[in-house]
Amino acid sequence: MSFEDEENLSGPDVIKVSAKSRSTAVAGAIAGVMREHHYAEVQAIGAGAVNQAVKALAIARGYLSRDDIDIVFTPFFTEVSIDGQERTAVRFAVEPRGTPSQQQ
Repeated sequence: MSFEDEENLSGPDVIKVSAKSRSTAVAGAIAGVMREHHYAEVQAIGAGAVNQAVKALAIARGYLSRDDIDIVFTPFFTEVSIDGQERTAVRFAVEPRGTPSQQQ
């Protein structure tokens, strides 16, 4: 697998996606985290990685629909340090549809 999990003490691990990640493998990770924690974050740097992340989110939605879980995801930018350099990443907050942040 070409994605990594990052230790995050405040909740589930951040699922990191690269351009070489298999979207089905990432989708399985997203579905597993959503089943266990009801919240996930997916991070990608670069156009290819963002593309794989979006595909994985769409696939994960299908996986989770079998368990009657519908998800929505909200993209946002975040700064990450890689080898001492600051990079801008796209991070997706993944939540079940119908959470308080979805009701307005």
